[in-house]
Amino acid sequence: MDRRDLLKLTFAAAGTSLVAVNSHAQQACPTDGTPMQFVPKRAADAKANENDIEKYPKCPYCGMDRKQYHHSRMLLQYSDDVADGTCSLHCSAISLSLNVDREPKALWVGDNAVAGDVKPLVEVDKATFLIGSKIAGVMTANSKVAFGSADAAKAAQAANGGELVKFDQALLLAYTDMSKDVSRIRKMRAERKKKMMEQQKG
Repeated sequence: MDRRDLLKLTFAAAGTSLVAVNSHAQQACPTDGTPMQFVPKRAADAKANENDIEKYPKCPYCGMDRKQYHHSRMLLQYSDDVADGTCSLHCSAISLSLNVDREPKALWVGDNAVAGDVKPLVEVDKATFLIGSKIAGVMTANSKVAFGSADAAKAAQAANGGELVKFDQALLLAYTDMSKDVSRIRKMRAERKKKMMEQQKG
């Protein structure tokens, strides 16, 4: 099974029901929708990976700042050159599921093998992912960190533990972890909201 077939199978398994619900909702009322974005809304851009943070500053699925999470951000470009800029592999898995009828053309991820205030993007096929290390995860408790250099990934593994995998396995783990991660995020946001309300009451 080649990459394209594997991606289609994974996305279909994770997102078929969501796509069906979305299709019905959009037919009923085109302004309705949860999450904020079912289909990338920006104009087509053949060079979407150039200055991607300026073009896609916020993750459309969780609202997080992609510059702040430059190290975990991803950029998904579909075959029509419309792109989706996300904060993490977690939110990229959502994009790929909800856009199951759109063919992925190119996928990039922040390269943690490179030093700097903003990590450059690297194609996911060229990246090695460190899974389950002590490095803090983004939108997940099961950390998934990408490195454009296999040697850098091995060094990070030696320092922080974890398992080294390629993108296909990292994506599968993102889907596997989704239920627990969403429950954890909901709990954290509810606690944060409760704390803010208590502070406002004085």
